[in-house]
Amino acid sequence: QVQLVESGGGLVQAGGSLRLSCAASGTIFSINNMGWFRQAPGKQRELVAVITSGGITNYGGSVKGRFTISRDDDKNTVYLQMNSLKPEDTAVYFCNAAIKDTRYNLRAYWGQGTQVTVSS
Repeated sequence: QVQLVESGGGLVQAGGSLRLSCAASGTIFSINNMGWFRQAPGKQRELVAVITSGGITNYGGSVKGRFTISRDDDKNTVYLQMNSLKPEDTAVYFCNAAIKDTRYNLRAYWGQGTQVTVSS
């Protein structure tokens, strides 16, 4: 059984920074893409950032230049460094990863979510 556990959310003032972490544990053969999504109240879940197993990154338009995604494959962990935070970044942030628990079985996993609140 594979689990994703997020940490690092909290309350921060506008202009501040936070760093989110998401660690995958369990029976893991390999990890493909890892990413972060967010969902604000009354809105659909949206892509924040994704990183491939080769280190290629892609960002949602509203966070480009402010957020940085990275990963540590030795720790099966993905990070999201969030700088210059704005009140509109307030949301529950979810970790997502495409993981093989065997050579042939690939599926997507989600973390439980971590709240990020940015005050003005």
